[in-house]
Amino acid sequence: MTKLRCAVLDDYQNVALTMADWAPVMGGVEIRPFHQHFDQEDDLVHAIEDCEIVVIMRERTPFGASLFARLPQLKLLVTTGMRNASVDLVAAKMQEVAVCGTGTLPEPPTELTWALILGLARNLAQENHAFHTHGPWQNTIGRDLHGKRLGLLGLGKLGALTARVGAAFGMEITAWSQNLTRERADEVGVGLASTKEELLETSDFVSIHLVLSDRTRGMIGNAELQRMRRSAYLINTSRAQIVDQAALVEALQNNWIAGAGLDVFDMEPLPGDHPLRSLPNVLATPHLGYVTEENYRLYYREIVEDIVSYLAGSPIRRIA
Repeated sequence: MTKLRCAVLDDYQNVALTMADWAPVMGGVEIRPFHQHFDQEDDLVHAIEDCEIVVIMRERTPFGASLFARLPQLKLLVTTGMRNASVDLVAAKMQEVAVCGTGTLPEPPTELTWALILGLARNLAQENHAFHTHGPWQNTIGRDLHGKRLGLLGLGKLGALTARVGAAFGMEITAWSQNLTRERADEVGVGLASTKEELLETSDFVSIHLVLSDRTRGMIGNAELQRMRRSAYLINTSRAQIVDQAALVEALQNNWIAGAGLDVFDMEPLPGDHPLRSLPNVLATPHLGYVTEENYRLYYREIVEDIVSYLAGSPIRRIA
């Protein structure tokens, strides 16, 4: 019996085959993990053009209309998570490709948000560098969290978890989004800012927890960044495109804000010569928000389930 071919893209850590039991599909499917990222569409097409199934990890490899058109053998695309803005769902439908997703845990990105906040507040990157290079001992003065205001743009599941941790630190929490109600703010136990501008002007730390959409794309631009306090920090573990990246670089270069904690970027991997890589007031991680063992085990277990269900003729967790 000829096996179907399944490409697992962007398996950076070489763990895809060990994070789940693939035995249920091994009899009828040949699994091909790829550990390198394909920067060029031609190279990607050459590698996977004979595959009926492709598994992608978040937005590491976008699937646009041009890519779908060049993969006529593709019948099933599985993405981690149930929302992926880098997949053209209209093109998938036109090509008759089923798109399925997986669950995802809310705790990992919330925990990384706090790693960035704490790292910025206590200058951990600078002090750790000085420690390992025999630099000055105790060279910076940290910022307290207790009594400071944390402004949350978005109060969904991740925003609410972030608020809970902030409250444990004794911070004052306020939130704002276009659809946020008083009832939801009261339910979470946070203040409701009347406008986005009010939240930006009064917060010591601003953390973004919004879904990328036409309404949120570019929501934080030049004018918004200039409204923030010069002592304030911006944290983005959501989606890079919510913040105008050129405006953010300008704000950081000109010290309109004290700094930024970033886990998401408009280009990933971020080019080595990108200005964000050299700014001293940036604490950044390479999109690690979802990269934890527990999340990976959930992802790959449900990926296998998606493939099993597709082979049985009844795809589950369909996005398109």
